[in-house]
This record gives sequence, structure tokens and C-alpha cells, in this order.
Amino acid sequence: MTAAVGSRRIDLGKLLPQLVAPVAALVIAAAISSIALLISDKDPLLAFQHMYDFGMLPDSQVEILNKASEYYIAAVAVAIGFKMGLFNIGVEGQSKIGAFMAGALASASFMSWVPGPVRIVLIIVVAMIVGGLWALIAALLKTQRGVSEVISTLMLNAIGGLVVTWLLNDHWGVQEPGAQIKTTGILPENSWMPGLPIVSGTDQKVLGFLVIAVILGVVYWFGIGRTRFGFDLRATGYNPSAAVASGVDAKRMVIVAMLISGAIAGMVNLPRMLGESHTYTEGFGGIGFTGIAVALLGRNHPVGMALGAILWGFLARSQLILDLDGIPKEIVLIMQGVAVLSVVIAYELAARIGRRAQQKRVGVATAAPAGSAPLAAAGVPTGGAGGATAPGTTATETQAKSGDTGTEESK
Repeated sequence: MTAAVGSRRIDLGKLLPQLVAPVAALVIAAAISSIALLISDKDPLLAFQHMYDFGMLPDSQVEILNKASEYYIAAVAVAIGFKMGLFNIGVEGQSKIGAFMAGALASASFMSWVPGPVRIVLIIVVAMIVGGLWALIAALLKTQRGVSEVISTLMLNAIGGLVVTWLLNDHWGVQEPGAQIKTTGILPENSWMPGLPIVSGTDQKVLGFLVIAVILGVVYWFGIGRTRFGFDLRATGYNPSAAVASGVDAKRMVIVAMLISGAIAGMVNLPRMLGESHTYTEGFGGIGFTGIAVALLGRNHPVGMALGAILWGFLARSQLILDLDGIPKEIVLIMQGVAVLSVVIAYELAARIGRRAQQKRVGVATAAPAGSAPLAAAGVPTGGAGGATAPGTTATETQAKSGDTGTEESK
């Protein structure tokens, strides 16, 4: 079953399983969490009701949006790698070292003359440059020595964290009066990013970096789906041989993808640093790994990742009420883990169902005369000898797009 929207044809038979999959996965996660609650002699419905009521409070909505902005930036950084067929586990380390270097530079005494707005831009730029350069190490190891990016980025996480701790405690850190830990120094007040009073019923404001997170999502959507670079990136990730045949430099694409992923990762800790703590502390961390879960949950789609980030923010916030009710907050961790696992399995099943249905339609259509309605409805191109390539589409594009329909669904 297909429906035409403008000039594009939407395969409802393939789209429906993809829409049902995340809903089914969340239902499964809730069911397994309910079983865990029952084993603990707790009422699942009551626990979920308390989580919902607490999450809907105005102060909670502000915190959910604040957490979601951080999770979303981390998810976009991970998704860039996924689109390229890379698994950048190093977002955690890239975010730490990027924010630390930016905070240390911006709070240095020789930077006192820099105007506040310029200092904010400088912090963002420095964090992105440092994060990108840290990711470049893994890219070079992969392209020049064949080292898996999974291993290298995982090790760079540990190295980056230790480097930051060493520099913070022994060299560039300062300890404010009455403080128990060292920080990079408090930024001048004119360098604090203003909040957004978008939630009624509370005096708290949403971190202003939310605007940059939204802009990042739009740029990601346009860059990946509407540009030649995005096509080369996806083609290299889905079908490397087709990309190379079309003249794409696969090694160059790996380096560029990791640079962009690391640069975005460098901004992960900036919402809190610019809008809340106004300094870098060792308390920053943990968001990079959450970004992997959010990217998987959202299937690397900008809207899907936004919804996943809000869901993760809601769960992280609402687990606070469970402690007050005497319910183990680990229930939320169980729900998060099962949700990611269920989503991966559900999407793979949905992809297989979609491919099977498409193969069945193609089988029926190919038995029909060329140019007939069943053949066109099945999406089989009829232009050219043998019907191998649609008019105006090169063989390379056709091959790359065929990789798109298979590999992305299985990710």
C-alpha cells in the first residue's frame, strides 16, 4: 500500500511497522519494569502515576528540557558516526576535554578584556575544536592503521578523563573559598548564557543552550538528508564499494565524520557550564553514553532523537520521586536498558517485515507486463534496458540507495 505526498511516494506497508516498533518497545519496557516492581512488592500503577505527576510539575518540566538539550547534542554526535557506519563511543571523553579546555581558557585572567557575548562564542568554538581534534586521533588510527574506532574511542575516554583530572587538580584548577573541589574558575557574569522563561508556573528558566540544540538538529537534518556531503556520508556508510566506485574518498569521509562528531560532542557539557554552574567541574560526565542510547532510540532521526531525549530526561527526573516513595530508583535504569534493547530488536523485526512485504510486492509486480500499474505500484523502475535504473538516476545512486533501505534499518 502506497500513498503519494507531493512528488514523493510513501510506502505505508513499510512505514507502519517502523512507527509501531518504538511504541511496542516502550510497552515491553513498561511491562518488564512492572514485573520488577511486583517482585519488590510495589504497585506498578502507583509508581508510574507518581512518576508522571512529578514529571509534569513546572520545575520538573524545566529540568527535563535542560537534560534533553544535553542528551540531544550527545545523540547527534553519535548519530553522525552511525550514519557513516562508525561507532563513536568517545563522545564522553570528547565532551569532557572540550568543555574543560574551553572553560579553562575563558576563565583565564588574560581573557578578562573579552566582551561577554564574544566569550560565549569563543567557549563554543574552542570546545568544538578540541572535541574534534580528540576524535581525530581515533579517525587517524582507523584510516592509517586499521584500528577499530570502538577500541580507540573507548581508550581515549579514559585517557581524556585522566588528562582533565590531572590538569584540573595540579595545574589550571582553582578552589573557590568554601568549595571542596577545584574548578576552572567562575566565568564573568556577562559570559553567562541567559535562560528561557518558556515554562509557566515556575521562576526557573530553561537553559538558553536549548536554542543551539534546536539549531543543531535542523542543521543535522539538512546536512545529512539534503546535501551532497550527506549523501556521500550515507553512501559510504551503507555501501562503501558503491561510494568508492563513484569517486568518494572513503578514508577522507571517515576523518571528516569523526571530526564533525567530535566537534558536536565538545558542546555536550556547555549547556550546564554556560547556564548553570558557570565553570567546569569534575561532576560533568555520563552524558556521552546516554547519547548512544538516545541515538538508538531515535533511529538517528532528528525528531526521533528529540523525542528520545525528552523521554530520557523525563525518566531521569522522575526517578527522584521513587526514592521518596521507597521504590528502588534502579527500576528506571531497568526501564531505560530494556527500552533500548527492545527498540533495537523491534526495529530489526520491523525492517525484516518491511523488506519481506516489499519483496512479495516486487515478485507479484514483475510477473505483470512492463509499464503496468502493478509494476509501478511496487516501486520497480521501468525506464532503461532491463529496468535496472530509473530515469535521471545513476547506477551508483541506485546502488547506494539500495544500501540505505537495508543497512540503516538494521542499525
